[in-house]
Amino acid sequence: MPESSAPPALPVTFRPGRTRAVLLAAAAAIFAVLVVIAVILPDLNPGERVSFVFTGALLSGALVLLSRPKVVADESGVTVVNIATRRRLAWAEIVQVNLRPGDPWVFLNLTDGTSLPALGIQPGIAKQQAISDARALRALADARSGSEHG
Repeated sequence: MPESSAPPALPVTFRPGRTRAVLLAAAAAIFAVLVVIAVILPDLNPGERVSFVFTGALLSGALVLLSRPKVVADESGVTVVNIATRRRLAWAEIVQVNLRPGDPWVFLNLTDGTSLPALGIQPGIAKQQAISDARALRALADARSGSEHG
């Protein structure tokens, strides 16, 4: 990710749009199919019907959680929303934005010496978009921290 670009206007939200669309469509389809099965199978008792609907809701909920990741950048910092966690960072806490070849998502190197995965920028289905988003976030972090991190 060596190329640098001008930072985008704030606020900006980065999220894997195609992946999110696929996950949400699959969640809706799974739920709908299981509800239809629960309704049309004649030999099911009410408990079995409820269990079909509950299973559909559970599977759909898992897919909705997987579609949750995003990275929101605003004037005061970055909010990283991963599958089950949310973390707010000030711009000064971000030392470097990394997306190396083969990485499943962006990693933020932080001033405390740790690295935070940012699943909202992932090259899975849309590799070029992820690279562009990672460059934009890097440009924002460099501009907001007041130094170039290389």
